[in-house]
Amino acid sequence: MKYLYKYPQAAFPYAGLVEANRRRGRRDPEFELLESGLFEDNRYFDVTVEYAKATPEDICIRIQAVNRGPEPAELTLLPTLWYRNTWAWGSDIRRPRFRQGEPLEQASVIETVHDYYGLRRLLCENRPTLLFTENDTNTRRLYGDSQGARYVKDSFHDYVVQGDKDAVNPDRLGTKAAAHYVLTLAPGATATVRLRFTNEERGPGFGRQEFDAVFDARIREADEFYDQLAPAGLSDDARRVQRQAFAGLLWSKQFYHYDVSRWLKGDPGMPEPPRERLRGRNADWTHLYNADVISMPDKWEYPWYAAWDLAFHCIPLALVDPTFAKDQLVLMLREWYMHPNGQIPAYEWAFGDVNPPVHAWAAWRVYKIEKKRKGIGDRRFLERVFHKLLLNFTWWVNRKDAEGKNIFQGGFLGLDNIGVFDRSAPLPTGGHIEQSDATSWMGMYCLNMLAIALELARDNRAYEDVASKFFEHFVYICRAMNNIGGEKIELWDREDGFFYDVLHLPDGKTLHMKVRSMVGLIPLFAVETLDSDLVDSLPRFKHRMQWFIENRQDFAQHVETQSHDGGVRRFLSLVNRDRLRSVLRYMLDEKEFLSPYGIRALSRHHKDHPYVLSIMGREHRVGYEPAESGTGLFGGNSNWRGPVWFPVNYLLIESLQKFHYFLGDQYRVEYPTGSGRQADLWQVAGELSRRLTHIFLRNPDGRRPVFGGADRFQRDPHWRDHLLFYEYFHGDNGAGVGASHQTGWTGLVAKLIQQSGE
Repeated sequence: MKYLYKYPQAAFPYAGLVEANRRRGRRDPEFELLESGLFEDNRYFDVTVEYAKATPEDICIRIQAVNRGPEPAELTLLPTLWYRNTWAWGSDIRRPRFRQGEPLEQASVIETVHDYYGLRRLLCENRPTLLFTENDTNTRRLYGDSQGARYVKDSFHDYVVQGDKDAVNPDRLGTKAAAHYVLTLAPGATATVRLRFTNEERGPGFGRQEFDAVFDARIREADEFYDQLAPAGLSDDARRVQRQAFAGLLWSKQFYHYDVSRWLKGDPGMPEPPRERLRGRNADWTHLYNADVISMPDKWEYPWYAAWDLAFHCIPLALVDPTFAKDQLVLMLREWYMHPNGQIPAYEWAFGDVNPPVHAWAAWRVYKIEKKRKGIGDRRFLERVFHKLLLNFTWWVNRKDAEGKNIFQGGFLGLDNIGVFDRSAPLPTGGHIEQSDATSWMGMYCLNMLAIALELARDNRAYEDVASKFFEHFVYICRAMNNIGGEKIELWDREDGFFYDVLHLPDGKTLHMKVRSMVGLIPLFAVETLDSDLVDSLPRFKHRMQWFIENRQDFAQHVETQSHDGGVRRFLSLVNRDRLRSVLRYMLDEKEFLSPYGIRALSRHHKDHPYVLSIMGREHRVGYEPAESGTGLFGGNSNWRGPVWFPVNYLLIESLQKFHYFLGDQYRVEYPTGSGRQADLWQVAGELSRRLTHIFLRNPDGRRPVFGGADRFQRDPHWRDHLLFYEYFHGDNGAGVGASHQTGWTGLVAKLIQQSGE
């Protein structure tokens, strides 16, 4: 593994960033670090850190620093080891120790003997000075505690920056240790530092032939491994994009520890927390105990996991490490994660928020990806997740179908503020919203669970009955979307030919909130085809399904049958072929949803024609904005009304492929809308995939849309090939928006490249 850190030679402009952003309003772009002048004249170091294993417990480390600036410059490197501080919790955990070991001819040595890990040594080439301190909080600085520890976690800062040589432990002992290298580099010069973290008591060393041979072998093996995931004929640039997308996912794994019960009460050895914490966030999640390596959306600023982000992570991860991908999905459903009522935890700051129910889809996709690659599916994994997903499905039915009408009110559901209201909060109008997206997610959930149950029924006929249950529930959702509670209220607007949320007011009146957004496209996700070779082998399921088809006439428009290879193919979808054509007319219109870089979250139609809802003396307005939004509905960088969003685009591509599987080449639509050109749905899916991947690929003029107007990223040879996988993307020009380092679900581009190339 390998990473690059661009380290400026001037002081980091903390105050300047704050002041510059303070002067900017909501309509101004965020002030970026490159605008501060910090990297002018290339006054920075490129620091590349590489890890290669000689054995599972012998890790070679190579650090290369390059001075990109025009003058000689000094760089301090502090390769550091530390023990995670668990001894401060007031328990009887024994404090471990690093100490200075016997130096070797060419290396200083930091060593430790641990009760569990045994002997570990860090060999530091060229015998640098070793520094030792404790990984303890500086209570003197924070709390004015005159009796606080002398050697603390920020002692190395005082030693290096403040020049306080007494800040580190002269006995060369501690729970934190570093090798202190001071390098002076001429313009363009490179310095290399070699280290080795090993469990071997004697040697190994830094013989260039042997040490570098380890790197050569591991690099060759890694190249061979990733080459298998790249389609034949893929350009070097596209290979680079795919490889870096995988790397972002692999780097963003992190150990995460959160014991909610202990956090609410406070650690025994620390000051007592405020009493209101016991009634604050996550107070009803006292069962939750996280102590695992988890795939993070963002581990750079503040590590946290998001359950639905993680489900998308697992799709590309299944290509490089299917065991880890499966374990992650199982983990989110374990009893120390999932609430006893069946809810999956959303994210640290509000476990009780509601994310879209995508874990059944992710589990089914990971199962099929591994089966395709290995020739055999992991039925044990599929069965494990299925049983826990039954609990979660029941939670959705009991908690989010407020009126028992098979229409769901999921709330936030990850769609931030493309709607009229904050759906996680009580409505200012009173009443509630019948959500097109929540109901459609549940339709998709039903079909995912149906597919899993049918697969498991191949070996265990007991799953036939539960498969019938999910088929039946899908039938009821189809009926409800077209006749809520038998009141002839539809989520489908017949005049516009599109799906909308329906607002229920306290006086019983209802209205379609006609915002053309991703809310109206999510019904496309609920689509599945059942082939006769499977259905005919499960007679009880077939009998029950046939009864519904014959006796529920209002369901007939959501199921089709066709003869295929001597059998019958059955097609289930919330969106029948006629409504599909109408929805796609909007989705594939470049004046509406279709961007050069994928499908926008909100129709561009609303740029000149904002949706306005005047109710109770107040005007609520939704207008298209291709990047950050001017509204303060959610705060932070969650304000967006229109950018391209990778995970839902990925699901749209999959759905179009499923529609094509049944409808075939003869079902064609105008693409783009208004062009007069016809395409089948497989071709449309491929074109959407191409638009998404080309966010990252160089154009003929050498520019990458993802980097927008950042000229240094576009032109500088030391920057232009180092990609950032943003949270979402500008709806008109493809520039990265939001968190630049949130590799997470945008890593799906690696899977798109693997299955579709460029």
